[in-house]
Amino acid sequence: MIARIETCRRAAPQVSPAAKPQILTTAEFHAAVHALAPATAVFDCDGTLWSGDAGIGFMRWTVDGGLLSREAIDWLDDRYRAYLRGDASELAICGEMVQIYQGLRESEMRAAAAEFFATRIEPNLFPEMLTLVRQLQARGTQIWAVSSTCNWVIEEGMRRFEIPPDRILAARVAIDSEAGLVTPTLIDVPTDEAKVASLARVGIHAPDAVFGNSIHDAAMLAIARRAFPIDPTPALLARSIHERWPLYYPASVVP
Repeated sequence: MIARIETCRRAAPQVSPAAKPQILTTAEFHAAVHALAPATAVFDCDGTLWSGDAGIGFMRWTVDGGLLSREAIDWLDDRYRAYLRGDASELAICGEMVQIYQGLRESEMRAAAAEFFATRIEPNLFPEMLTLVRQLQARGTQIWAVSSTCNWVIEEGMRRFEIPPDRILAARVAIDSEAGLVTPTLIDVPTDEAKVASLARVGIHAPDAVFGNSIHDAAMLAIARRAFPIDPTPALLARSIHERWPLYYPASVVP
């Protein structure tokens, strides 16, 4: 999720300055995916299906909208600064960015996620990725979405891709079913190697195709029959060159 600062948290593989990645056109990219005839395809979300980071965006949007208390905002700000210093892990901060909503009604979170996604993220969907997902669904491919952003936002976004909640693995906390309230109990935080672990728990160990944009998707990309880095961040770009993974850039983010 927090891909924009990943290069100061993880060292990129060393590659020759002369090494150049293979960059696929949209036609080549779609053809390469369809040539696999994938039974299972796995997609990261932020930066892969749309531009921008919906996780950080939603956090800031709820802060600006007054959904969180001043005390919660101050605590989260301190934790985020610790993350930037390297004193809190990616796994920890992604979990805490969901736990921070404890005590609020889940219905309130879902309503907030719906408004946020429609106004801030939906305009940034990659149409080439939307087309690909729908083409794969039409041919019977089982599609999974895996993200360290909270499930309320990801489930809302996946409505646009017609990916049901039972095919979504996202950062999630338990809900008090009687009161309908968010609890601080973490159920899942799929990031880095935890994305592979989350997939394994649902029986997916070697997907045919995996799509991701950041170094936090690298472990998941590595288990695929074929990896497809999408608009890769610098650390994933270096890893992709090292692994000889061809790259794809949607038209709106072509470098």
